[in-house]
Amino acid sequence: TLVLTSDSAAKIWCAEAGKCLRTLKGHGACVRSAVFSPDSTLALTASEDRTAKIWSAQGGQCLRTLEGHSACVCSAVFSPDGMSVLTASEDDTAKIWSAQSGQCLRALEGHGACVNSAAFSPDGA
Repeated sequence: TLVLTSDSAAKIWCAEAGKCLRTLKGHGACVRSAVFSPDSTLALTASEDRTAKIWSAQGGQCLRTLEGHSACVCSAVFSPDGMSVLTASEDDTAKIWSAQSGQCLRALEGHGACVNSAAFSPDGA
């Protein structure tokens, strides 16, 4: 189980035992969303610090920081195959990133206001 805290961190919990397994610290502002990768080996967080971060779910270390939004990143999700990340931001854009390299692959522009959330279709398109 992944839970957000107001102190710019996310925590991975064992829901069955009610025990915190690790704390993911490294964002400079409040974390707005957190999800696991499809295979549960990675965690992904989105923050008001204008970044998203990919973490090792096992060790808790930050593997990649996705930088390129000019405002709060409201949400971030993995594609069904875990190879891409989709972020939604208050800068009126959504962006698709490589989960392996952390590079922005495409900016989805043209929204007239904040993009609060975004999702991949089940087939990854």
